[in-house]
Amino acid sequence: MRSSTDPASVTTDDVDAARATVVCIANQKGGVGKTTTTVSLAAAIAALGARVLLVDLDPQGNATTGFGLRADEDDPSTYGVLVDSLPIVEAAVPSGIDGLDVVRSSLDLAGAEVELVPAFSRELRLQKAVEAVRSSYDVIFVDCPPSLGLLTINALVAADQIIVPIQCEYYALEGLGQLMRTVQLVGDSLNRKLELGGVVLTMYDGRTNLAQQVVDEVRAYFGKRAYATVIPRTVRLSEAPSFGQPITVFDPQSRGSRAYQRLAREVAERLALPVDIPAENPLDRLLSGGDPLPEYEPTDPTAPVVPPDAGLPVDEEEHT
Repeated sequence: MRSSTDPASVTTDDVDAARATVVCIANQKGGVGKTTTTVSLAAAIAALGARVLLVDLDPQGNATTGFGLRADEDDPSTYGVLVDSLPIVEAAVPSGIDGLDVVRSSLDLAGAEVELVPAFSRELRLQKAVEAVRSSYDVIFVDCPPSLGLLTINALVAADQIIVPIQCEYYALEGLGQLMRTVQLVGDSLNRKLELGGVVLTMYDGRTNLAQQVVDEVRAYFGKRAYATVIPRTVRLSEAPSFGQPITVFDPQSRGSRAYQRLAREVAERLALPVDIPAENPLDRLLSGGDPLPEYEPTDPTAPVVPPDAGLPVDEEEHT
């Protein structure tokens, strides 16, 4: 099994032309399916033929263990990348999935924010590290911690886009305004290319009216930035991490897997990745609970990152 950074797989023309899009997946609210989305999306896009790197920036390391990996004390990890300026090419390891590498997280990362406080250009550490490997991948995903601290700021500064998972439950938008304002501030002062790539609705339970109300409200706020695919709440999705496998490997034909494969096609199209995107399977749409995939039209680059009223709590009367 080749690593996606195998020199034999990259031609000179590829290196000259290719430049990976960096996508951070973030929501400071925990339990919204952030890491599940990062792991599943990375695996599904790699399965389409893209060269993918996943950087686990969450001290909990769930994206790392989601591939059955771990980083011991002396192993190269994101801590070394941020604190010791370890090159990512030395920290990346094969995930076990063809074309997908992982920079693992470790417990040391929990103290990195404190250690970086006095560091020069501390918010640029990840950006500088990622820049050196952009030509080796088609897309680089960064799994952020559920907070808006220095680790997440590093991810936002390094990223071209942010994908925000939102759980289909009451107060789904609570706290989202703060995240979007942080994205706007980073975009204004540290990373002018940063844009909201999309919002993905997770943990959808079609048995409840509330879930559909949340879907409708989120789509009203974010318009075309909300992905058509909706990720269902399923037992198999919750089981996959305990087996150290993405859902697309653990149970490829499950509803959760089909939903993430469908989301991967949407993301790949929006990012214009150099992969063959299969035609829409109506069964995938039915199983995922999503809308038909629209013809994607790029958003206006001059449009504000924060849609009107984004982040406002859902009106309580609408859920009675």
